[in-house]
Amino acid sequence: MSEEPTGQAHSGQTHSGQADDKGGGKRLIAVHLDDSSIGRATPDIEHERAIAIYDLLDENSFSPNGHDGGPYKLSLSIVEKRLVFDITDEAGGPIATHILSLSPFRRIVKDYFLICESYYEAIKTASPSRIEAIDMGRRGVHNEGSETLIGRLDGKIGLDFNTARRLFTLICVLHWRG
Repeated sequence: MSEEPTGQAHSGQTHSGQADDKGGGKRLIAVHLDDSSIGRATPDIEHERAIAIYDLLDENSFSPNGHDGGPYKLSLSIVEKRLVFDITDEAGGPIATHILSLSPFRRIVKDYFLICESYYEAIKTASPSRIEAIDMGRRGVHNEGSETLIGRLDGKIGLDFNTARRLFTLICVLHWRG
């Protein structure tokens, strides 16, 4: 399991990672989630978001197509029911903005939240085998969302599977409107 982030993650806060040379310049060094796109979150959701950001910045592979620079900063938001990836360079200069329909993610995100609710309830009282079965299902839906994200970003942004998984977690946070 990854380390816990050192500070609390807050809505609209930009989180910056170390600009070490993991993966060279083709990586994210900061992620910002738009305040107006984030609903009130439960402690479980806040925890998932904080861990996803921490892990994403710790290790990622992120390369906007047609741009040889890096490292990059990413701002994620939902505008008019569309997912917006706003990418800048380290100094804040614009690189690209990609706007994706949320339609391909709606069912997956809904399924993911339903299974997460089951998982959080199960860890309170269920047997270890039941918890493991629910967790396997949760990971399967998460993987499906990650693969969908990779497909939607094909030709726009190059990223590896682990980066896609962490970004999918953040997309779920943006979808959730307590």
